[in-house]
Amino acid sequence: MVAACDESFQREGGCFRQGGCSKATTICTERQQVCGFYPFVLLVEEEARFQLQKGSRLSLFLSFRRKNRSCRNLIFPAVLYRLLKAYARFTVRICFRKVEINKPQWLKANGPLLLACNHPNSFLDGLLLTVLFEDVVYSLARGDAFRKPWHGKLLRWLHLLPVYRTSEGVENLEYNYTTFAACKAVFRQGGMVVIFSEGRCVNEWRLRPLRKGTARLATSAWEDGILLTVLPVGINYSAFRTIGQAVKINFGQPLSREDVMAHRTDGKMFLSFNESLRLQLETLVVQLSPDDHKQRKDAFFSPVPFFQKMLLAIPALLGFVLHAPLYAAVKAVTENYFDNDHYDSVLISLLMLGYPVFLLVIFMAIGFFVSWLAALGALVILPFSMWSFVQVKPQAW
Repeated sequence: MVAACDESFQREGGCFRQGGCSKATTICTERQQVCGFYPFVLLVEEEARFQLQKGSRLSLFLSFRRKNRSCRNLIFPAVLYRLLKAYARFTVRICFRKVEINKPQWLKANGPLLLACNHPNSFLDGLLLTVLFEDVVYSLARGDAFRKPWHGKLLRWLHLLPVYRTSEGVENLEYNYTTFAACKAVFRQGGMVVIFSEGRCVNEWRLRPLRKGTARLATSAWEDGILLTVLPVGINYSAFRTIGQAVKINFGQPLSREDVMAHRTDGKMFLSFNESLRLQLETLVVQLSPDDHKQRKDAFFSPVPFFQKMLLAIPALLGFVLHAPLYAAVKAVTENYFDNDHYDSVLISLLMLGYPVFLLVIFMAIGFFVSWLAALGALVILPFSMWSFVQVKPQAW
């Protein structure tokens, strides 16, 4: 396969393939070392396995010193990803009332695995799957988010790979070949990738027409001999534009490789693939009228036992009072600048970014004016009170 080499990728460290990039293209070898954004964590893990097999921990350390300049800082992105994933998992548990999963055994699955999902809530969909799965998850994201070099570098550190649409410039479509090659590199290493088969995000309770991107990636991997599992996933939210939603994540059955690859032309393979995927997603996605609140309540209502309400009442009230300034500020910014289908994702992201600062301010204030022991207690009480409020507050329909 020939993959285009983006100039921005070269600026960030060049091609990891020995010899670098040649003009505008690079041949993806059997190792699938893809130009410019070879999966960072996999590089480190592959090197670690090789060195440990030799029985030398010292050589593992020294090997990174001998790497070329592009590979010297591979450990930092890996550590950053792990830390942010742990913190995001903590945030999700606080900000969502309940996350219900029909087949939780899939969360421990090994790759190669392609998660073919609907896309109702922007990058919050990918965030949920990333924190729920135990293994490392790579997600495909809209290409215009990678335009600025430092944006692209940070997003690739977080295991996001760009996918360009025609609306983002026809000249960028050739870079999708590079992204698909990177996905197959992940598959060859036994990893997993999230792709949103509808193509774009819309806050609604229905399945929209599927694009061909998922079919292209899956059939290309199968043709290359990769034993890829394609798993349909339905992501469903009880409400939008708020916190404390109930979420249902429904996993389907793996698609049949034999049925799809039995067709002789790409067009028929894509049609067969999309039809099989659509039939499953229609049963996994909760499809409702936006004005039918009763139907939505029946689908998502999560009752709180009376005893739990009584037990959490005081912490919930405390959480509401203490967190009201932070939530009001974050909500105002989101409504002024992101009053669209990205609302929930931006709201949660701003809360994630602002909450450590909020806790630090409270910690320092209590430490200086009361005691440092009380300040340490506040670091436990504040998140618990926020969680209590989310659990007790009335569900939005």
